[in-house]
Amino acid sequence: MASRRARSDLDGVRAWWRTLGGDGFVVLPPPTRGRYTQSDGHEDAVELIGARGLGDGTSFAYWHWQAHQAFDRSGALTRELMLYWGGDHAAVAAGLGAGPAGFRVVDGGPQGAFRLDRVSGRDEAGLPDPADPVGVRQFLDGLDEPLDRTVHPFRHRPLTAAEAGWLHERLRDPVELPGAARFVTSLERRDGLSYEETVRLSLAWRAAYGGRLAEWDGWRELLHALLRHDRAEAWDAVAELGTRAAEVVRGVPSGRGLAVVREFALAGDRAAVGAWLAVHRAVREPDPVLAAAALAADLDAHEATEASLRGLYAALSAAVTADRRRESGVDHRAGRSFAALSAVRFSTDERLPRALRVLAADEARGQVAHVREEAVRLGPAYADVTGVDAADALAAADRYEAVRDELLAGTGPDLTAYEGSLCDVYDRYRTLTEADVHWLRARVADPGTGMQGLGFCLELLYAHGSAGVAEVEALLPRWKKELTRRYRTTYTEWRHPLVTLTCLALDLGHPVAGDLLAWWARPRPLWKDELRLLTHLGAPDEAKAAELWDFVTSGAHDVGQVLTWVLVRARLDGESPLVVADRLLRTRAFPAHVARRLLLAAVDPAQPLWHYSFDSMRRSWWQRAVEVADHPGLSPEARAIGLRAAREHDLIRRPEQVRPAPTEAERAAARTWLEGHTDTAGPRPLRSRR
Repeated sequence: MASRRARSDLDGVRAWWRTLGGDGFVVLPPPTRGRYTQSDGHEDAVELIGARGLGDGTSFAYWHWQAHQAFDRSGALTRELMLYWGGDHAAVAAGLGAGPAGFRVVDGGPQGAFRLDRVSGRDEAGLPDPADPVGVRQFLDGLDEPLDRTVHPFRHRPLTAAEAGWLHERLRDPVELPGAARFVTSLERRDGLSYEETVRLSLAWRAAYGGRLAEWDGWRELLHALLRHDRAEAWDAVAELGTRAAEVVRGVPSGRGLAVVREFALAGDRAAVGAWLAVHRAVREPDPVLAAAALAADLDAHEATEASLRGLYAALSAAVTADRRRESGVDHRAGRSFAALSAVRFSTDERLPRALRVLAADEARGQVAHVREEAVRLGPAYADVTGVDAADALAAADRYEAVRDELLAGTGPDLTAYEGSLCDVYDRYRTLTEADVHWLRARVADPGTGMQGLGFCLELLYAHGSAGVAEVEALLPRWKKELTRRYRTTYTEWRHPLVTLTCLALDLGHPVAGDLLAWWARPRPLWKDELRLLTHLGAPDEAKAAELWDFVTSGAHDVGQVLTWVLVRARLDGESPLVVADRLLRTRAFPAHVARRLLLAAVDPAQPLWHYSFDSMRRSWWQRAVEVADHPGLSPEARAIGLRAAREHDLIRRPEQVRPAPTEAERAAARTWLEGHTDTAGPRPLRSRR
């Protein structure tokens, strides 16, 4: 009879996990793919705590599916397992304890996650047994941890002689190239690869990975060593790797490297623009402003995209901030203050072309209040932080505000940026100016606007009643081939652009509405099935409302159907969506946490939020919570939900997490508002997205 399979790391962790929990602390079951993010974990915790009838103060811990990938297919732990949590940090730390036998739990502090890993041994010199993969991994992780993650490029502590010797020993000939990547990385991050090692590893790299050089994990560090040792074959590798090599070339600046990264940048690679500025400064012009102006002229001469100019401004801001930190020794917080002041000053710096001054003005829009506040608060000490007198900073703020509106007229955010940054500015459009409407319409009409940008712009126009036939006509040539592609909007405030287009066409009675509805009715592709009901907001009727109600009361996964029903019902009955959401809260038709979210999502009929989870890091959600709490037409239960949401918001609990960052005056006003509201019994607090 075959022997019983040995218990894996995953088996041991699960067995330990089942023993956890107690008074005021629970753990969620191990995850499935349905709990993919921290937001999903907090949602699961709300439901579990509610289902068990536990108190509002119950703390919890869990891990999600992305963290679960720390286990390989055999159940072996291949890296630290991140354990996330909510509630009281001390209660969670006590509940998790030291970890299961053979493992340890490391506390990441009140702002971080807990980390679970195996226990391994070291010798007297602090070196692992080369035959112990867990010990080797942990040793290399320690070596590769930067001294300061706020300074780029990262710097790492020097190696001891014993550590360097141990790493070089791992690279002795013959070497197994796949397994050597981590050793190469730890050495070359300190310029530690010898000439002989570099040549030998390069030959092995090209032999094993010819035509696919980037597939080897250590390619960046080996390329850096080749450039550092002035090996001619380095440029063959750069040519093969293309724009991926730009950051490596940046680390070893040269005239040839400048020509290479310039070519990458002019070809439209935004990421290469930062490397171009850095190498240009090292080889040609050290002054960052003059260097950026020269590069901007070069980009303009080659009809560069807006994305490239945005990349150049970001690189300029990062460069001057890094210079300030390096020269003065100030910390990350002071560096942020300097970056804020730089944006304000760059907006009126005539050495820069208008395109860069416009981008600076956009960045300064959210920073000028911080500059003023900090300059007044610190007075003479402001110069110690930024190198600029407080009076000069206030004068720069005055100059900025005098030209801001003119610079920013007809502009908008980067629609190709990380979607979270677009969500951060979404609240800026709760009211639309004529210039906003013109810009949004132009972006919808632009064939180059991608799915994310279309979702953002079309949703804003539709929600404000500013979308019309022109938007439908502009998208007709694109909808069958482009808008029918899958585009996930789980974490955004807007819907799939084809959903919004369908609603608009239905409202307008446009002839294409029939074709759109026919596409939604087809069995393929499957991904659209969960979104079809969201189109019922267009030209709503009682039949559509009934179909939506059947769905929202079925317990099926909600991706906006409940909010769609609220908006449909509001349109049919001529009521405010907030009143409908309040009434829905009291029906107890489905889990209360869904109805609670609706109150905040529906508080502004001109800009409903399609994001499915309360986001305590955004100021816009604080404002919405306040509006619900202070709304005289809502039930006491609904107003209590708004008050609870405000108490849970990071503006009160963790202001350093809030986006955009609040001023001290905003924080003080929030505390004053909260102190003026007495506690109200209400439902369980909303759990924020982490």
